[in-house]
Amino acid sequence: MPADLAVIGLGHLGLPLAQAAVAVGIETIGYDTDPRHLTEPAAGITPADIRRMLSGGFRTVTAPAELGRVRTAVICAPTPLGADGNLDLTAVAEAARTLAAQLRPHTTVLLESAVQPGTTENFLRPLLEEGSGLRAGRDFHLAYSPSRVDPGSRTPGYANTPKVIGGLTPACTESAAAFYGRLTDKVVRARGPREAETVKVLETNFRHVNIALVNEMAVLCHDLGVDLWDVIRCAETKPFGFQAFRPGPGVGGHGVALDPNCLPHT
Repeated sequence: MPADLAVIGLGHLGLPLAQAAVAVGIETIGYDTDPRHLTEPAAGITPADIRRMLSGGFRTVTAPAELGRVRTAVICAPTPLGADGNLDLTAVAEAARTLAAQLRPHTTVLLESAVQPGTTENFLRPLLEEGSGLRAGRDFHLAYSPSRVDPGSRTPGYANTPKVIGGLTPACTESAAAFYGRLTDKVVRARGPREAETVKVLETNFRHVNIALVNEMAVLCHDLGVDLWDVIRCAETKPFGFQAFRPGPGVGGHGVALDPNCLPHT
């Protein structure tokens, strides 16, 4: 049975996307070579959530041919840090090659994985074009949208979290906007894929810097005999120029932990 959407990679990015799509009635399939992502779901999704998704029509597939029967395919492959400290794009490449072999004209291909700026154009695009014989921006749409998942939190969710998108061409952007507009109340159009990719870099490093800062403040306040929690409580009453962060065990955050120094090097 054809589906509207294929989510490639059912980890902490892909499962919430699939869940949101199923909730609004989008016929969705999930493709993942690691069966643990359903038996041991991440991102705050419980086995009960999985059962509700399945009862809502969600299907998991292992046959790559199924990817050639959808209108939209979103790559949510993991990009862990490699031994050299850079993001490992192996899983993105594998997903791209698998999809490319099945890619049909007029399909919209989206990337949500955390990547370095330039990856969509310089890494993903050639893999898709070489494997399919199609041309991005002419035969199929290609865009990047940084994931904004907050694992374990129901608020904010997909519907009330603006979605940033950057397409290879204006038509690619509008095709991506049409898809994400079914999931969220607001779509924000970036100038292009590089700008959208760099949004993820800025957001991740913003958290990295500020969580590290407040942890250093915790050490300082301990040494001074100052109640840091009271300091934060008072400081966050300022209506401009301040955002409250709380100390914790290390930098934390699923994105920060995986890609703290995802800076441009194209």
